[in-house]
Amino acid sequence: MENNVSILEDLIARTAIGDQAAFSQLYQQTSSLLFAIALKILKKTEHAEEALQEAYVKIWHNASEYNSEKGAVMTWMGSIVRYRCLDALRKFKPVESIDEHPEYIILEDGDPGPLEQALNAGDAQALLECIGELKEQQRRSVLMAFYEGLTHDQLSQSLSVPLGTVKSWIRRSLEKIKECLG
Repeated sequence: MENNVSILEDLIARTAIGDQAAFSQLYQQTSSLLFAIALKILKKTEHAEEALQEAYVKIWHNASEYNSEKGAVMTWMGSIVRYRCLDALRKFKPVESIDEHPEYIILEDGDPGPLEQALNAGDAQALLECIGELKEQQRRSVLMAFYEGLTHDQLSQSLSVPLGTVKSWIRRSLEKIKECLG
């Protein structure tokens, strides 16, 4: 994992100075994970592809803004993809709860999907374990906020709980995750 992190940092640094070959390698090494994230959020392949393309354009133009002291390359790139996806959600449809759409429920076959495979290493696995330690409602509210881009108000309505409760769940959950990650 450490070696891959330094490779990605080198590729992003070379991308920042306009090295197209480095950008191509960066894309090859990261696109499957970032596409999986986009698809998880947007649900539709064509929307995920469009958001991913927009994210890579932003990565190309803003590679010089990456700061390793603030986080890993994949975390930075994942944030860009997530924000592009949230923009796409607002563009393509009103935000709806996954519970309202049974066709979005994924039947587990026991095999990890591409997102789960990518997350089975290092920091991502530690994060998943920390999220797994949260109480069910807290975990659900954090995941809905992240994957569906729901606001506190929307979470309150979707979960049928008071706004203050949702805010407390999110705040406490983030504190617990931060503490768990050390």
